[in-house]
Amino acid sequence: MRRTFILLVSLFIAAIVLFVLLRLLPGDPANALLGVGATPAQIEAARAQVGSDQPLYVQFGSYLQSLIRFDLGNSFVSKASVLEEIGNRMSVTLPLALLGFVLSILIAVPLGIVSAVKADKWYGWLISVVSQLGIAIPVFWVGILLVTLFAINLRWLPSGGFPLKGWANFSDAAIGMILPAVTIGLVMGASLLRYVRAATLDVLGSDYLRTARAMGAGFTEALLKHGLRNGAVPVISILGIELATTFLGAVVIEKVFSLPGMGSMLLLAIQQRDYPNVQGVLIISTLLVLLIGFAADILQRVVDPRLRTKSRVQA
Repeated sequence: MRRTFILLVSLFIAAIVLFVLLRLLPGDPANALLGVGATPAQIEAARAQVGSDQPLYVQFGSYLQSLIRFDLGNSFVSKASVLEEIGNRMSVTLPLALLGFVLSILIAVPLGIVSAVKADKWYGWLISVVSQLGIAIPVFWVGILLVTLFAINLRWLPSGGFPLKGWANFSDAAIGMILPAVTIGLVMGASLLRYVRAATLDVLGSDYLRTARAMGAGFTEALLKHGLRNGAVPVISILGIELATTFLGAVVIEKVFSLPGMGSMLLLAIQQRDYPNVQGVLIISTLLVLLIGFAADILQRVVDPRLRTKSRVQA
């Protein structure tokens, strides 16, 4: 209950910050409805239509009431429902982020463990060095390299784009997701690998692992039975951060690969000063990030009973 309360308060504060920051931008949102050379009467009519002629506290009250009803309004430009448009865009962004995240785990967990267990071997050292280089490389540059190699030189995969019918054309949609998802998986996997390696090194030097070995358990058995669960606790919080980062990083990847996701929707809305679209994308993005952190926090307590005991003692 306490974590749920913190989640709701965080979302409320985020809504206030987004509202204030958007209103600090120069210009008026009514400009999205006006052409060049609009008359003063047309300007006043446009301001009344978008509500920017009202005091800020009135605008904020209407904004909160709409959020409570989960009504994100309609676009100033297209007049379409913001929530429906976000739902359409999420069908691209969400699978992309999840595929990239899953791929990063498949890369980071086994290689991170090998890098720690075989730290004295040349390949353990090499994995660590390569992961460090992967952290330093910008995600968009990795995407450009993959496009150059697999799309331009080898012609195995498309360089970008998404079918007009979306996932109804499943084969083309899935193929179009390969390079963007691999790009995210490689960059995020390199970052996550460092944390998995550090957690594994802590486990290898722990007393409980030495005790298990002294009681006759083999190294692999002791590591799997006693080490994984203890090592997973700090990694879970990092996984939550990485998943949130993956979701936000997908915005950049969508631009590189020309995908019609939330990233392109946000950039277009900013260019057009379409406040409802901008607010809608940012609120949904913030909500997803907060929910990911909330889920990671709860999962930590499920895995580690010591955290549940500590919470009960504090209560």
